[in-house]
Amino acid sequence: MRKLVLLIVAGLAVGALFGQMMMAVPGYWLIRVGDSSIQTSFWFGLVLLFAAFIVLHFVLRLLSGIIRPMGRFRSWNSRARNRRAMQRTVRGLVALTEGRWKKAEKTLANAADDSSTPLVNYLSAALAAHYQGNHAKSQEHLNQAQLSTQGADTAVGLMQAQMMIERQQPEEALAILNRLDKKLSNHPQVLKLLKQVHVSVNDWEGLRRLIPRLAAQKLISQSEREQLEFKAYRELIIFEAKNPTNVERVRGLWADMPDYMRGNTELIAIYCEALIQANEEFIAERLLNHSLDHHWDARLVKRYGLLKVDPARQLAKAEKWLQERPNDPELLLTCGRLSLRTGKWEKALEYFEASQRQRPNGEVCAELARLYASMGEHNKSQLYYRHSVEMLAKSLPSLPQPSDASDSQTPDTKVAKKRA
Repeated sequence: MRKLVLLIVAGLAVGALFGQMMMAVPGYWLIRVGDSSIQTSFWFGLVLLFAAFIVLHFVLRLLSGIIRPMGRFRSWNSRARNRRAMQRTVRGLVALTEGRWKKAEKTLANAADDSSTPLVNYLSAALAAHYQGNHAKSQEHLNQAQLSTQGADTAVGLMQAQMMIERQQPEEALAILNRLDKKLSNHPQVLKLLKQVHVSVNDWEGLRRLIPRLAAQKLISQSEREQLEFKAYRELIIFEAKNPTNVERVRGLWADMPDYMRGNTELIAIYCEALIQANEEFIAERLLNHSLDHHWDARLVKRYGLLKVDPARQLAKAEKWLQERPNDPELLLTCGRLSLRTGKWEKALEYFEASQRQRPNGEVCAELARLYASMGEHNKSQLYYRHSVEMLAKSLPSLPQPSDASDSQTPDTKVAKKRA
């Protein structure tokens, strides 16, 4: 009751104030259109404007109420289509996983337009077409994927490169990956695929330059890095060594090689052969001297005995090693050969026989046979030649041999005679 009284009093006060203002502020509205004009008081025109505003407001709300259901229907329809597209996408991905390539491609491609992730649909459809061997259709899906989503170049390029690798087209894959590598430096998947392609096309120089980047991104273990570096440097040195004029390139590779690899026996042997072919045996001798002082290896000491540098100095060095390894058969063989080159025949004979006693070997027997023949002792020479042949025969595969002249016929010939 009190609120009602207050409301009536407030209304009367506002009405009195409004009436006072109407009397205190006279005025009028004049609206003229052509020859017609409309005139009214200022306050009445203000009331008309307020009433028109209220009417317009309710008209707009009425129109909005009519239009909104249509918008809601369109939004509902769009969500329903997207939901159905997602369901079809899931079915397509399941079919792709199960190896039903044709169904997967059709389902994924048809659902792409209504899907919220058309890139996934088209890439998966491209993969399904690729597995069917339909490379043209696969490329078409990849083109649609690129057009469907902005910034999809990387994903499309990686998918395309992977397909090229599986199709045994590494050169095309390498071109795509190099383009992506320039655009996206040190992208992990790009680097992994580059490693795979470099190995497949025997691009050892490319692999050699790629290995530090792979290691920096922790994409390869330390053991894998060592294996890849060994393979790359080994193949590069062998390839460059085929042409003796490329010796500077070979020496550059050796200088660039990681320190831990310079102690690898196989790489040392390959590098020495390259130096020898390029008539740089003095460098090869220094390398072998240093290597054998720190890492003894039978293969290297044997190669040391075949160098043609300074046989007297080489023999002195070999005999110094012999003081530490008096029973090493390979070193004894090397000392014997170096003794021959210095003209010390009896000394060579002693070294060869000592090597033969430590480990009978066909190569040592051949050296003894040749030396005894040159010294005129043909009986001993024949004996060692026979030993050499026998030792060599032991390394041959076990195959049937004729025992006498009658057995010299082949088994097929014998069977044919029996049938006759």
